[in-house]
Amino acid sequence: MKMTAYFEEIRQRPDRQFIADEWIERAMTAPIREVVQADGRIRRWVRIPEMENRALRVILLEDGETVHNAFFDRGFEP
Repeated sequence: MKMTAYFEEIRQRPDRQFIADEWIERAMTAPIREVVQADGRIRRWVRIPEMENRALRVILLEDGETVHNAFFDRGFEP
């Protein structure tokens, strides 16, 4: 999985360390929602049953392969 330097750094935060690569890959390959931002970045969401069905938002660069950010989205509405 390709990641930006920003994501590698931000992933060291305690609230992000436990986000599994498997969950990120799940969002990349089988999202329940996708939105392309004005800057070309791609937002994808997936529900994570292992985390009480919370919604994980993954932000990808324009190439659709490089992870720029990932976090649990409290405000997600399908």
